[in-house]
Amino acid sequence: MIGRPRGFDADAALDRALEVFWRQGYEGASLSDLTEAMGINKTSMYAAFGNKRELFGKALARYAEVDLAYARDALAAPTARKVAETFLRENAKAVTMPGRPPGCLSIQGGLSCGPDNAEVASTLALARKAGELAMRDRFRRAIEDGDLGPENDPDDLARYIMAVSEGLAVHAAAGATREELARAVEIALRAFP
Repeated sequence: MIGRPRGFDADAALDRALEVFWRQGYEGASLSDLTEAMGINKTSMYAAFGNKRELFGKALARYAEVDLAYARDALAAPTARKVAETFLRENAKAVTMPGRPPGCLSIQGGLSCGPDNAEVASTLALARKAGELAMRDRFRRAIEDGDLGPENDPDDLARYIMAVSEGLAVHAAAGATREELARAVEIALRAFP
């Protein structure tokens, strides 16, 4: 069945919705805020993206694809040390990207959700945990390959890297500059084997 063609660019509208969620959090983003930023009415939003929760899911997927591409690149680095360096240095850049909200969508988007939106907070926590598990698996492989010594715990190393990166996002949202975060990264990397 062929319907009437959309009168808007769905990717551009999704990018604008992503920014609203990023700046205001899930609960702080009203349907009016979202549709105004997207340049569409509520009927068009529902038809193209579903309800607010579905729109958020699509925005989160877009965020993972575009804004977190550096994480995939970091995990492909040849050594565990390079994984940690690339991930943290690029994270410091990502959370201070000109033209984007400061911080991280997965932190700003749902840490303060109330009980009615606990699913959003849970989804974001699971996304962060998935990143930690991917990092852990990469460090396990580094131990198996002899790149990291067997005395290193891949779970602890992954948790450490993620805790630093999440801290960078919080500080960026509070106004820390890219240069300040880069200096913090260099200190954090001194503790990495």
